[in-house]
Amino acid sequence: MIQSVKSIRPFIGAENFEISRNFYKDLGFEEIVLDPKFSLFKRQETGFYLQDYYAKDWIENTMIFMEVENTDEFWKELLTLNLTEKYHSVKLTPVRTMEWGKECFVHDPSGILWHFGEFF
Repeated sequence: MIQSVKSIRPFIGAENFEISRNFYKDLGFEEIVLDPKFSLFKRQETGFYLQDYYAKDWIENTMIFMEVENTDEFWKELLTLNLTEKYHSVKLTPVRTMEWGKECFVHDPSGILWHFGEFF
């Protein structure tokens, strides 16, 4: 194909749409409401669609990797957000270093596993 790719935006669901909307805004994403039950969340040029739809098997098997510039600094910023205090089902896993790079993990309020990392 000749056309260059401009972005990729996964669709994810939410067990509780309002709680997930607040969580992603706290995480630093800007919300663009497209429909009362459907929003685009952007952070710089990266984005995803959040929908008011929950299928347990789908949500619990969804993982997203978001590349960040510095995983250690991103982790420090995550800790200042007090996400586990604000959202009872959110889980954070500290930075780990592997042969390919570093990553930390965040389970969102619905159970989606986010990998935030950098490559060496």
